Amino acid sequence: MSLVTPADVSAATAQIAPFVRRTPLLHLPGERLWIKPENRQPTRSFKVRGAVNAVGRLAESGVGHVIAQSSGNHAQAVAYAAGKHGLRATVVLPDTAPELKVAAARRLDAEVVIAPPALREDTCLALADRLAATVVRSDDFDIIAGHGSVGTEIGRDLSCAATILVPVCNGGLLAGIAVAAKAVDPAIRVIGVEPELAADGLASFRSGRRTAWSVQQTYRTRADGLRAPVLGALAWEHIRRYVDDMVTVSEDSIGAAVDLLWQELEERAEPSGAVATAAYLTHRATLPAGPVVAILSGGNVAVRPDADPLAYVNSDHV
Repeated sequence: MSLVTPADVSAATAQIAPFVRRTPLLHLPGERLWIKPENRQPTRSFKVRGAVNAVGRLAESGVGHVIAQSSGNHAQAVAYAAGKHGLRATVVLPDTAPELKVAAARRLDAEVVIAPPALREDTCLALADRLAATVVRSDDFDIIAGHGSVGTEIGRDLSCAATILVPVCNGGLLAGIAVAAKAVDPAIRVIGVEPELAADGLASFRSGRRTAWSVQQTYRTRADGLRAPVLGALAWEHIRRYVDDMVTVSEDSIGAAVDLLWQELEERAEPSGAVATAAYLTHRATLPAGPVVAILSGGNVAVRPDADPLAYVNSDHV
């Protein structure tokens, strides 16, 4: 199994530059924490980085129709990338997906198919066969390479960073950042973060074997973008080699991090996007000395118009 290299990340960074935003680092007042706000991307999620790279390369090879299954953000990213490259896009979303994510995929001209959470993968593969569409998995080689651009930017903007905290769903973002960050500074610590209620990645990391949790287990967390029941096979190989640790955070700490990001930085984070900040708040006493970067991975969240600005609608029930 071939792994993504720093050269692959560099090529992807150049490939996606016309289509994504180079996000800044934001300092949290009074703390040694810097936030990387990927909620500022065109689809409000880091997912666009990998999708633009993967779909762009598929377009170059003559593919005309792409398909993906997702909890929402990867679907939007694939739809966005397909639009930029003139491809048809179909996306499979679970019937629990927040309506704002479903609507966003449709606004990007994707054909949306809804399926029960446990049948997302099978539905996607069956449709791919019937429609002669190419599946874009959220931990494909080119996806991981595109996501690595986040780590490259951190290395350029904060060379003294000691730790990077990364949200984990299937592990594609963590894998890409680890490859890029270790190329800049092998001593930097790259740590994956999961909700306590969807900690299949931590179980895998501790046991040394890719470990699956049931959909019933992972769907207990409010962080709807981090409910994948198992790490992607390719992502796992990178995580085994490059990642230093994995930690978990409680549901209450996720909510506190969402509020903090709005209060201090006026950055809207969906629960999934706030878990890295929650990890800093929970584990800062045991993190290595030096600056810490937390990835704010997404901000696809609604706010009730009649409510306090901090009263985010739970993205599970929008």
